[in-house]
Amino acid sequence: MKPPTSDRWRGLLWQVLLLALLAAALGWLAHNTAANMAARGIRGGFDFLLQRAGFDIGEKPIAFDAAQAYWRAFLIGLLNTLRVALPGVLLATLIGTAVGLARLSKGGLLRAVGTTYVDVFRNVPLLLQLLMVYGLYTALLPAMDAPRTLGPLRLDKAGLQWGADPLTAPALTPEYLALLTGLVLYTAAFVAEIVRAGVLAIARGQTDAARALGMNGGQTMRHVVLPQALRIIVPPLTNQYLNLTKNSSLAVAIGYPDLVSIANTALNQTGRAVECLSLVMAVYLVLSLVTAFAMSRVNARAALRGR
Repeated sequence: MKPPTSDRWRGLLWQVLLLALLAAALGWLAHNTAANMAARGIRGGFDFLLQRAGFDIGEKPIAFDAAQAYWRAFLIGLLNTLRVALPGVLLATLIGTAVGLARLSKGGLLRAVGTTYVDVFRNVPLLLQLLMVYGLYTALLPAMDAPRTLGPLRLDKAGLQWGADPLTAPALTPEYLALLTGLVLYTAAFVAEIVRAGVLAIARGQTDAARALGMNGGQTMRHVVLPQALRIIVPPLTNQYLNLTKNSSLAVAIGYPDLVSIANTALNQTGRAVECLSLVMAVYLVLSLVTAFAMSRVNARAALRGR
């Protein structure tokens, strides 16, 4: 019988070898790319990030103007992406959970509404949904000279604003609202199916036992079924959160200045295609890893609660 330490060291050796091969392949690719760019007289490097951007950004959560550097423009693109992704994850979870539970309802009308929602939004391409929602917003929002108001809130063609002065008040533009709405409605359809499958995976005996203890339907779902279903729901839910964040890159189709849109502008002005695309890929990779790590912690807690 081989000692366990021998197998462990052998596994570690293979991992180190694989990493070395991957590093060598990436090094060869980087060297080959740099050589080809130099042969064609194309400048490379990330020094352009310190240069003057020369363009303004319509939506900017922090101060920015054309005289500032490219790195700040990329930072605004990242912040704009997060502005959509974070509330999008929350809203998609709430709506998807409600729709998923509606599909499990004993009421025929509620179940039919939930089923129709899932079938429509899950099977229509997201890009078409974004264009449709954006078209509806721009067509149906009231004119700027005849806005709808509710207290400090003002709704018109410029979007949803709060404050007395429409020129300086904070606003949620039609582009932002369309992107957020489209991402939420699309992702919620997949979340609904995940929630429905998770609930159906819980044995019927668990519900019967809860009812025997005097719990009503809501208490049974909240205290018995959902805590156990979370162990099944959370892993595929993580994939949907990742998809929502990455799908936000479709913002370029409706003019919202997310990370991809700003990187595209910087690429056209500087010609640093490899560098700009590498930055975008690196940012999305980091966001995905952070999301996966956070959801793994949630999954661990859900597993403990569901025992």
